[in-house]
Amino acid sequence: MKLFCVGCGPGDPELLTVKAVNLIKGAEVIFAPTAREGKPSIALSVVEQYIDKSTKTASLIFPMVKDRESLKDYWQRNADEIASEVRSGKKVIYLTVGDPALYSTWIYIHRELKKRHPDIEIEVIPGVASIFAIANKAKISLAEGDEIIAVVPACYDLERVKKTAGACDTVVFLKDGRYFDNVIEMLGQAGFPDDAAIAIAQDVSAPEGEILELTNLAQQRGRKGPAEKYFSIMVAKKNAR
Repeated sequence: MKLFCVGCGPGDPELLTVKAVNLIKGAEVIFAPTAREGKPSIALSVVEQYIDKSTKTASLIFPMVKDRESLKDYWQRNADEIASEVRSGKKVIYLTVGDPALYSTWIYIHRELKKRHPDIEIEVIPGVASIFAIANKAKISLAEGDEIIAVVPACYDLERVKKTAGACDTVVFLKDGRYFDNVIEMLGQAGFPDDAAIAIAQDVSAPEGEILELTNLAQQRGRKGPAEKYFSIMVAKKNAR
């Protein structure tokens, strides 16, 4: 009657914690999120080398739509499916990329489990988040001293983001690279100087991932950002040292 949620980090199988690896090796059932039917789970691909051949794996669908009402049905069904396996007495894990507490599908599953299956015990295993992976790849600090940092998941409302950026020393933009071109211009308007450090990556720490740019704001103006790739990340640091 216990479920483990395991954060599997930014894509490098060697960046899992020892506790995460031990739990994965001993699991009987592993659930992981995917965006649609037939699409391989990124989380499962990260940890596949640690999964025993006898372990049952299953992908749970979390559609990439903004309508929360339509998503609730998926959250509830997924939570019920997980709970069913836990109640069977098996050792069950739910996987998520990065850390379970940061913009994760786990957040919604956890809420439904607490409401619908409150008797199931839950333990969460933290994972390395992509914001730390890119900082280390680019060899920059995210914040130091009394600097303030903001993490922005999407840029649908640039005016709101501009106000946030104006009050911060470092801004990390996650997920959607399609907006990065507009963000570069917005950062200048928010008070970031031309020599502000800019680091951009796709699928950071995954085998095919890379740091695409490590430049400054002036050099980045007019350039095209990443293609329409979901797992993109950009760090803008106002006071480059």
